[in-house]
Amino acid sequence: MNTTILTAVLSGLVSGLSLIIAIGAQNAFVLRQGIARDRVGVVVAICAVSDLLLIVAGVAGVGALVDNHPGLLRVITGAGAAYLVWFGIRSLLSARHPQALTTGSAAGGSAALTAVALTWLNPHVYLDTVLMLGNLSASHGTTGRWWFGVGAGVASLLWFPTLGYAAHLASRWLARPRVWQVIEVLIGFVMFALAAMLLRSTF
Repeated sequence: MNTTILTAVLSGLVSGLSLIIAIGAQNAFVLRQGIARDRVGVVVAICAVSDLLLIVAGVAGVGALVDNHPGLLRVITGAGAAYLVWFGIRSLLSARHPQALTTGSAAGGSAALTAVALTWLNPHVYLDTVLMLGNLSASHGTTGRWWFGVGAGVASLLWFPTLGYAAHLASRWLARPRVWQVIEVLIGFVMFALAAMLLRSTF
């Protein structure tokens, strides 16, 4: 691997990690599922594969389409904010009954659908993954941009399993009813805050 390719891959890896590690709807849900020890593999796989698809779209230049059609972004933002508010309310309601936390308590389809929705209805994902990473990749030239995408893809493949399974391993300490209650409340308010920031930045 020559220096140019290595530089592009490392740049993609660092850029990908810097964007993906920030707390957001995806990470909050992966963390929640890990602590609950509930369909962690399914949720991690959906988030990682979705991120890879969005990275490919960004590197391929789809970000320009979103950037040139602000109406599309507003529609996505409205739907995403509504879903975040719903998820936040659900988390706060769940916090009223912390004893309800049990391993594999949620339906597999429900966990998978939520992971899909929190990824594909989240405008931050498009802004960060498609637009920002897509624009950063362009600085590495026609060939280098795809190596940049490889690095960003590796970041996603490393981050989501690490977060999900680290939470799974720590669940014996974090899943106590009172601790879980606090986590659900925090996740609920994070969702509300993200929804407010989305609406403020777009409308």
